[in-house]
Amino acid sequence: MKKTLGIISLFLLSSQSLFAQEGAPAKEQNFMQTLIMIGIAIVFFYFILWRPEQKRRKTMEKQRSSLKKGDRVTAMGIIGTVFKIQDNTLVLKMYDGSKIEVLKASVTDVQPCSEEDSRRVEQEG
Repeated sequence: MKKTLGIISLFLLSSQSLFAQEGAPAKEQNFMQTLIMIGIAIVFFYFILWRPEQKRRKTMEKQRSSLKKGDRVTAMGIIGTVFKIQDNTLVLKMYDGSKIEVLKASVTDVQPCSEEDSRRVEQEG
């Protein structure tokens, strides 16, 4: 009986030391896996969200900077023809002849004017 208890306790003590040795590398391995997953998430967000948004923002800035008198624009759902361009704002001429001033940053769509439209706007203005 004493021999079996001794063998069982020896087995338990030796297995406990084996588990203790395996515990330290597992924590280090889990930390590395976490870092790898965070890196993958950052790369994913860069290519799926940030990069396309930067491209879209650059194209919108380019459109806004190339505005000229006579272009048809959409700003906050309002469609009008560019009548006057100022530093940060545009004066739009509406269909009924009224004029409103909007921020350049609110322009969401630009349709370049044809030569015929630009001549007509210059004659009216």
